[in-house]
Amino acid sequence: MTTKQVLTIAGSDSGGGAGIQADLKTFQERNVFGVSVLTAVTAQNTLGVHGVHPMPLEMVEAQLDAIFSDFNLSAIKTGMLVNGDYMELIANKLLDNKIAPLIIDPVMVAKGGHPLMASTAVEVMKSRLVPLADVITPNIPEAEALTGTEIMNKKSMLKAAYQLKEAGSKVVIIKGGHALDDPQASDLILLESGEEVWLSTPRIDTKNTHGTGCTYSACITAEIAKGHSVLEAIKTAKAYIQAAISDPLEQVGHGHGPTNHWAYRKLN
Repeated sequence: MTTKQVLTIAGSDSGGGAGIQADLKTFQERNVFGVSVLTAVTAQNTLGVHGVHPMPLEMVEAQLDAIFSDFNLSAIKTGMLVNGDYMELIANKLLDNKIAPLIIDPVMVAKGGHPLMASTAVEVMKSRLVPLADVITPNIPEAEALTGTEIMNKKSMLKAAYQLKEAGSKVVIIKGGHALDDPQASDLILLESGEEVWLSTPRIDTKNTHGTGCTYSACITAEIAKGHSVLEAIKTAKAYIQAAISDPLEQVGHGHGPTNHWAYRKLN
């Protein structure tokens, strides 16, 4: 049986907790083979982002061409995409090579607050990439930026989710981790059928949450690649990230520490 192969298009985190590094660790844990296209190199640790060097566009294109010409991809995810020029290039390449489900993690800001996507790129993401998405996974601030809707409660979460579905994504997940007035981390899933599903887990009081969004979307990508339904994939990813946060790594860095990518394996 062919080994499932998945692609992540994202930035590199030198601190190892987010970005390409988190994606590849998660892919490995979920038994798929990960390949990558780097959009940027960051000088980053648990204390923050200290520098960003975007990859030349021609190198991003060369990486994409190399991957698409050789690997049999079963799913593709995107993370940090820098700005609208990168999004236009990636959208065009995906249209030419749309051979697998696309999962978009619309990375905009690092855990420490450093912007990872140009503000002018929001409209490009909405017009070029969201219509290609099988799944999009914004947190609350990202969903607000993409829709212009202020999210204060579950009703406004639903409104934003329907806006993103109308923009073209087949399935929308709005992650509830930023809703600090809720003792549960409640994620909204708006399925392609229009069914609304809420997944909730207890909120964990920890600063070790660096790379949660990358890890969550990477797990969804891996599970979809293996042939699971979108809802099954999301449920597994929710359990995976809950385990990764609940079983912290000891003394890795001095700021927002990474999640534990092998914690879920210990439960199974």
